[in-house]
Amino acid sequence: MGKQILINAFYMASPAQAWTGLWAHPRAQGERYNDLATWIELARTAEQGLIDGIFLADTLGVTDVYQGKPDAIMRSGGMFPSNDPMMLIPAMATVTEHLCFGVTANTTYEPPYLLARRLSTLDHLTKGRLSWNVVTGILASTARAMGVEPVPHDQRYDRADDYMDLVYKLWEQSWADDAAVRDKAARVFTDPARVRKIRHDGHYRSEGYHLCEPSPQRTPLIYAAGSSGRGSVFAGKHAEAAFTAANDKAAAKRIVAAYRKAAEQAGRGPDDVKVFNATTVIVAPTEAEARDRKRVYAEYSSEEGNLAMMSSFLGIDLSRYDPDDPIEYVESNAMQTAVEAMTKYNGGRKVRVRDIAAFEDLPGREPFIVGSPAQVAETMIDWVDETGLDGFNLVRTVEPEGMKSFIDLVVPELQTRGRYKTEYAPGTMREKMFPEGNGRLPANHYGAGFRRPF
Repeated sequence: MGKQILINAFYMASPAQAWTGLWAHPRAQGERYNDLATWIELARTAEQGLIDGIFLADTLGVTDVYQGKPDAIMRSGGMFPSNDPMMLIPAMATVTEHLCFGVTANTTYEPPYLLARRLSTLDHLTKGRLSWNVVTGILASTARAMGVEPVPHDQRYDRADDYMDLVYKLWEQSWADDAAVRDKAARVFTDPARVRKIRHDGHYRSEGYHLCEPSPQRTPLIYAAGSSGRGSVFAGKHAEAAFTAANDKAAAKRIVAAYRKAAEQAGRGPDDVKVFNATTVIVAPTEAEARDRKRVYAEYSSEEGNLAMMSSFLGIDLSRYDPDDPIEYVESNAMQTAVEAMTKYNGGRKVRVRDIAAFEDLPGREPFIVGSPAQVAETMIDWVDETGLDGFNLVRTVEPEGMKSFIDLVVPELQTRGRYKTEYAPGTMREKMFPEGNGRLPANHYGAGFRRPF
């Protein structure tokens, strides 16, 4: 029997996400992204369906490459407006017991000392059901909004390595496990001898104490989302789970192998990194109904919004091209893997501008799986078995319809085939994902090397 498949629901605190415009569908509730009740209901539904986690994307800028302005993305609701995803997690954690949470935070713009505190707080409040999706930022608009110069692609990862050193010191080195004694008789809450000041002098500088006592995981489970050459090296060193968006099995297999090789080169095991692929699933009781559902969704997908989104991801203003022009390779400071997928690793297919605008499958974008429950389940199993993937991040479409359909129709099919859990495993997020561990970073992880005896 093959490996158990892991499933995350991929969301963002905005009206729409990768597929812009879908918030306008009559059954969509994207316009309710400001209503906490929406997120509470999402969490309850996900846990009832045994979904592993809710993975929250984020961006600190606006996608304004298309036509040199953000108008198209603003009209379409794609990733704009965008609220802080961290604010949603405590409410969702309160109404769930096992559902885990992945939150995206940017090493280029978030101060490490403050982010370490926020993530420790969330790890406490979720009882260890937290992961951090480490990103370095691709939008030039973010740099302008923050009042700094954009950082070149590989240099962002160099800085991120230094950033990780600092947060590991805060999480793994500053406090002894027993420092918070809570001794009411002696009137001592924290034993000062069991708390250490940390010092860091790199690109980032810090001298001080971590403000939080050790959380259930100390270091939250680490995700990485980059699959470029430099991104894979970073993931091999730091990530316990990696997120990619390979459009076909050959690309997925190549990316999974790169992550596993990078982990081994970092002194870890090849299976110490779980790899998730972003995937758009549209399911209905029959294949014909599923394809009709996709056709209707496409009527609401915003072509100009999709072009605006991909313009920023690619670092190319697609408004300057004719709809039938093919995408050509250019050096980019944005999402290098997407550029390469559309131009180099495309199976000989020429990706045109009009293809990017459509609600369709294409290189450089996550794949579609459309069909009956059995067809979707079998396709997902084939992807895992043929590529080495561990699971999927289900891309948001028309919600809550999309996730409810997956839970009601696909989860039972995967369970019948022995490829999906019938109950949650106990413990923290790390213990659920790696049952052989103890909830903390394993000894062979780079971050564990920052531990110091008291």
